[in-house]
Amino acid sequence: MKLKALLNVAALLLALAPHAAADDKPEPRLITVTGEAEVLVVPDEVVFDLTVQTLNKELRLAKAQSDERLKKLIDLTRRFKVDPKDVQTDYIKLEPRYRGNDESRLFIGYSVRKDLVFTLRDVTRAEELLSEILESGITRVNGVRFQTSQLRKYRDQARASAIRAAQEKATALTAEIGQRIGKAYSIEETTAPTRGYYAPNVQNIIEMSGSEAPASEGTLSLGQIKVTARVTVRFELL
Repeated sequence: MKLKALLNVAALLLALAPHAAADDKPEPRLITVTGEAEVLVVPDEVVFDLTVQTLNKELRLAKAQSDERLKKLIDLTRRFKVDPKDVQTDYIKLEPRYRGNDESRLFIGYSVRKDLVFTLRDVTRAEELLSEILESGITRVNGVRFQTSQLRKYRDQARASAIRAAQEKATALTAEIGQRIGKAYSIEETTAPTRGYYAPNVQNIIEMSGSEAPASEGTLSLGQIKVTARVTVRFELL
């Protein structure tokens, strides 16, 4: 029995030996760097986010007025040849409105709000379309966003540039201490979502208190949008 026990202990030690050797393996010598890059792109799409809102003591009339204004906007998108699949009602809200907060509060009517979001792909007509939108009886322009339809292509370009930047940075840093880099040990991408450029002079500032359109008209400038990439690479040190 003693011999059998000794054999079992020896077998256990042999089984654990590879794991102990693996634990004793030294950590690789690494250098960690971050590479960043951005690609400037002329936008080829404009996204409009609009609100129509009506208030009436009769719910039926409030809804009918809201529907009529929304229909005008949809007809406008058709005139500018916006594809129907690029037009959608994004938000609908119906609620009673009161004046005052106590028990004597006064009912002033039903508020009906509908948001319409659509994408214009002929960016040369964006200024003209905005002018007509402001005359159509809308309540608010929530945003006008410029973006690109080829985001994947430009993200790939930015990512490749970020990788090169990381490698160049690691090479330069190690050269200063008389060393070189070897193979990449790990690569991690931490790209923030690329957002389209918002026209600052029309976003969240055009709002109407009544049914009259605002007198001022926005001026749109396409400019450029930034597509960014950021990667963190760990290289072996030679």
